[in-house]
Amino acid sequence: MEIIYEINRRFLDGVRRDYPGDEDMIRRLSIIDEGGERYVRMANLACVGSHKINGVARMHTDLLRELVLNDFNRITPGKFTNVTNGATPRRFVVLSNPKLAALISDQIGNRWIKDLSQLKKLETCTKNSSFLDRWQAVKRQNKALLSEIIRNRTGIVTNPDSLFDIHVKRIHEYKRQHLNVLHVITLYNRILNGLTQDMPPRTVIFSGKAAPGYVMAKLIIKLIHSIAEVINSDPRAADLLRVVFLPNYNVKNAHRVYPAADLSEQISTAGKEASGTGNMKFSMNGALTIGTLDGANVEIREEVGSENFFLFGLTAEEVVQKKQEGYRPQDVISTNDGLREAIELIDNGLFSRGDRDMFRPLTRTLREHDEYMLCIDYSSYIGCQEQVGRTYLKQKDWLRMSVLNVARMGKFSSDRAVSEYCDHIWRIGPVVID
Repeated sequence: MEIIYEINRRFLDGVRRDYPGDEDMIRRLSIIDEGGERYVRMANLACVGSHKINGVARMHTDLLRELVLNDFNRITPGKFTNVTNGATPRRFVVLSNPKLAALISDQIGNRWIKDLSQLKKLETCTKNSSFLDRWQAVKRQNKALLSEIIRNRTGIVTNPDSLFDIHVKRIHEYKRQHLNVLHVITLYNRILNGLTQDMPPRTVIFSGKAAPGYVMAKLIIKLIHSIAEVINSDPRAADLLRVVFLPNYNVKNAHRVYPAADLSEQISTAGKEASGTGNMKFSMNGALTIGTLDGANVEIREEVGSENFFLFGLTAEEVVQKKQEGYRPQDVISTNDGLREAIELIDNGLFSRGDRDMFRPLTRTLREHDEYMLCIDYSSYIGCQEQVGRTYLKQKDWLRMSVLNVARMGKFSSDRAVSEYCDHIWRIGPVVID
């Protein structure tokens, strides 16, 4: 601790010299919190000890500079930089999706494997019917493979010709798997009421793990399983909706999941996700994204084109504004029939064999707090999912959008990210191998 105290003294002496009289900023920058029981602010210590601080998506970096670490950015603005994450196409396309990799290489050559910007050449293929048919066939084969894995591991039979709507990531309230759950319940409710126009058959696939002590996340997993049990056993929904929770999600299992996705769920509360790389891996494999302006979604949408991305929800700035205005989720629930009915179906025990208390902690949180803004984003999300359904029914349009998503993913190679770390942070050059 003596070393930390000395580091702090020297650092704050320098700040006082450069910003005399600003004691409020001194208190905020101090490595030691003096407000009550003294403790070390690890983020402040890291900022003082680092020669560079980078966010992992442009939006993340902006939040660090403007909000989270604003004082440090003020006194050392040159220390902050951005390196948006990337994913390796060798593992997440060539290895995990060999049929798509072969199709791409057959069309444009194989230089894209080491230079992902070469995928741009695929843009000229979007009007080639023969190529689009082959693209569709590869996706169908990958979906059939995942369907077989799902059947073997869960006993659930899925239709490879349905829309594969996939939500795989760590289970957390800010990642909002339970917003997707509310959409599933809304679809089921519409099926029961015969409101199925422009509703393509859909298989909703969840997977991910929760921290051992995270009770609410585990309750979300239980809710997904319970909803799947009800919907998958109801013959009225058999041709239109299936729900799956794929167990034991890991990188090996991801190799089968990413290639099979039609729709990638990237629906975190705006301002909460640092970057994400699953969003990139899905897009590299031809999935279209439904998402908020959060993390790397912002840059993915810019690259693939707004017309090839299903956008919904509040922005990060709007989230802050709503909370400052005194957001009351119950007011939203009471004025939205679809949302109210979905929550009431959970509360009434439909998905818990009559146990009305099982999921009460989850629905109570939505009604009373809704920290992650599910209720206020629900209407926008449902409307966007309706657009997804209509577009999927126009298969040629969907296929063209899928090809363009892959073609415009050059920026999101891990090669680019590592190169930027070398140039801007580590300041090292490549080693030439003879």
